[in-house]
Formats: sequence, C-alpha cells, structure tokens
Amino acid sequence: MSSKVIVTIFGASGDLAKRKLYPSLFRLYKSGNLSKHFAVIGTARRPWSKEYFESVVVEAIADLADSPEQAQEFASHFYYQSHDVQDTEHYIELRKLQNRLNEQYQAEHNKLFFLSMAPQFFGTIAKHLKSENIVDGKGFERLIVEKPFGTDLATASQLNEELLAAFDEEQIFRIDHYLGKEMIQSIFAIRFANLLFENIWNRDYIDNVQITFAEKLGVEERGGYYDQSGALRDMVQNHTLQLLSLLAMDKPKSFSKEDIRAEKVKVFERLVQPDKEDLKRFFIRGQYKSGTVKGKKYISYRSEPNVNPDSMTETFVSGAFFVNSDRFRDVPFFFRTGKRLTEKGTLVNIVFKQMESIFGEELAPNVLTIHIQPTEGFSLSMNGKEVGERFSLAPLSLDYRTDATASGASPDPYEKLIFDVLNNDSTNFSHWDEVRSSWELIDQIEELWRSNEVPLHEYPVGSMGPDASFELLREFGADWQWSPNK
Repeated sequence: MSSKVIVTIFGASGDLAKRKLYPSLFRLYKSGNLSKHFAVIGTARRPWSKEYFESVVVEAIADLADSPEQAQEFASHFYYQSHDVQDTEHYIELRKLQNRLNEQYQAEHNKLFFLSMAPQFFGTIAKHLKSENIVDGKGFERLIVEKPFGTDLATASQLNEELLAAFDEEQIFRIDHYLGKEMIQSIFAIRFANLLFENIWNRDYIDNVQITFAEKLGVEERGGYYDQSGALRDMVQNHTLQLLSLLAMDKPKSFSKEDIRAEKVKVFERLVQPDKEDLKRFFIRGQYKSGTVKGKKYISYRSEPNVNPDSMTETFVSGAFFVNSDRFRDVPFFFRTGKRLTEKGTLVNIVFKQMESIFGEELAPNVLTIHIQPTEGFSLSMNGKEVGERFSLAPLSLDYRTDATASGASPDPYEKLIFDVLNNDSTNFSHWDEVRSSWELIDQIEELWRSNEVPLHEYPVGSMGPDASFELLREFGADWQWSPNK
C-alpha cells in the first residue's frame, strides 16, 4: 500500500539529498510505496525554481529510471521554496505550500520532515514548525534527524529538549544509516531464528566479540569537520555502540519495535562505566602519519587541508566495552575504527571459546564472522580433518555471501529507513535513552583525551592501526581475527 504524505527536506540542495535521499525516494516510488498521493518540498537558501529543482532530482536518479518519462513524472512531485530557517515569514509561506499540496495530492495531512542540515539548526526548525502551525496534529507527523545528535551529553540533551517541544519521542527518528544495512538487520535473523546460535550466544561459550569499521581513505575534503569531531564521536558514539546493542541484547519478547527497543535500552543502561585507570587501559587513540603504500605517497593527517598542523584529533580508536548482564558479564566487546587503514571493511567476529583438544595439537577457535560491507554475508570457521592418510586437523569455513547489492535486491540503507519511518517502525532508530547512555560513556573518554593523559599513537598509512590496539587484545589472550595486512 502506497503512503500518503508530504515530505519536507530541509537542506534540499545539499550533497546528502542528491546522493541518498532523492534516489531512495525514487526507489520507493518504483516499488509502489510512494505513488500518486505524495509530494516533496525542498527547502534551502538557494533561490531555485521548481523547474531547476526538478532537473536536480532527474539528474540524481538518472541511473535508476527506466525512462526519461518515468524520471520526469517522479520529479513533477517535487516543489521548492527558498528558505531561511530563522525567518518566521518563510515558515508561513511553507505552511501555505504544505496545505496546498495536501489538498492537491490528497495526503490526509500526513507530514514527514527530514532535517538534512547542520545540527545547530534542528531546534530552530522544530520550534518554528510548531509555532507556525505546520505541525498541527492532523495526520501523522514524523521528524527524521541526521547525526551527529549533539557533540556531548550536554548539547545532545539541549537538542533533545528543543525537539520535544514540538514532537513526541515516538515521532522523532534519529537516523543512523548503518542500521539500515542489510546484514546489520540480518543479525536479528542469525541470532533469534537459529537454535544453534541462540543457545550459545552467551558468556559460557563466547570468549570475545570484535567489531571493525575500517576505512582505506583519509579524511579527504572533510578535514574541517573531522578535526572538530574525531573518530570517537564520528563512529563510536553512534555506529559502534548501536551495533554492539544488537549483538549484546537479550532475546525480545516479540519482534516488535517496542520489545526490541526495550532490550536495546537495557544494553546501554548496563554498559560498564570504567574508572579512570580502566579508561586509560581500555581505550586507544591513534592518528595516521605520512607513508608510502605500493609506491604511492600519502600525507599525514596533520598535513590534510583544513586540519590544524598540531592537531591531537584521533583518526583511529580502539577499545573494549563491557556489558554488565547475566548473558555477557566480563566478555570484552572489542572495537576498532579508523582512517587510512589497510582495507575498507565493516565486519563482526564472534570468537567462541576453545575446546580441550584430544588430538595432541591446539584447536583453533570457532569464529562466526558477519560481513556488513563491502560484501554482505557470514562465515563460520571450524576445525576439520585434512585430506590424506594421516590424521591432521585443518581449518574449514562455511560461507554465505549474498550478491543482493550487485543485483539491486538489497535496498539502500536510506531507502529502508525512510520506508520504516513511513510505516512508523522505529526498530532501526536510536531512542533518546540509548543516545543519553552512549554519551555518558563517550564524554568520560573525551575528557581524558582532552587532558592528554594518554598517548596519541601514530600509525602508518596502510596498516590496521597502532601497535597498542593489538597489545590491548593480547592482554585478554586474544588477537584481531581480521588481519588484511598479513
């Protein structure tokens, strides 16, 4: 059933809108989830006409459309208003346009607002949407906000209060595009649809969990933003901890957004808050230095455009989280994320405890690997017998890799998440309780790093981070399972 809705995008001229939002909305259009009864209002400072806006949309979906006519028909649903987010008069005009399009497209007063702008404008926009009666209680009204959601607990709390002045918590969808990826959502199926894993998904059988978000590129043109953020805020506070919550949560009573959210929130509430000495011990920061990979020279982070030449901002973070639950007490959840590493890849390794060997040789642990990107699927490493006359153990691997992305069957994360918002499914979005708990821990680490009480380790480009990251795991008798540089 297709949705009846007026979608308003604040920041419609931006890169995210062109690369992700317009193509995702078009895929929903092609699949029939959007049809006759929808329109999109684009707002930004630029003085575009409707015709020019349509041409931007057509260009953004050129590779997806079956014909120029189909692309143009889709783009005809798009309307543009030049908009200053701090000008009350512009919201009055926006309300008039909203009401006119609601009548024209019979959208039943359903409204979806996507804030694809700098977070400092979120509160201002929400306030005006309420004060100018654009949010009027008629139909459904839902708000999507992009990360980062604050820069620490204080700013996140202030932002949340501003949004709650205009929207209820159930109407706010804090988007994390990683949660829309096919294999992250498949974690639910792997865990809760297989007796094999559900019965051993606990501290009795799992030795450690390893989460890797590796990027081969440097900061590129994002130097100005990145130098104010760093890897901890950019990747750990949201993506890493959200993924951890799916891996560590207890089995929900049902596969409903309410029951799933309840179990995720419990994980965040049970995150162990380390003391100062454990903060120093368990969390590693690094920064890439210049180097040569396969004959190509790369500059250091401090030499990147718009980066302070004396910057102490981390481009790599590694550490260990612990969840104080009956299921996972004392099990380390190792993570690492960084720029200019050996290879691009996002994956999870579930390392099971080793059995006592009767074969006179040490057994390799069973490892379940969940591949999130660039490939999707999972593999399970096992011990088997090597072919031959003698009895000798050999590693085996059960692999499943999907080509859904290549075939187009796997939806883009934004397509999936916008679909969820249209259907009021908040399963794959962050609740405020999760955001608050994650910032409480991240703030402690940030405070320690600001005072430079721990070293900023340099690491060479093309490596998998500083030696300290490997030494941390060795303290627990573990090693990183994914070593693409070997």
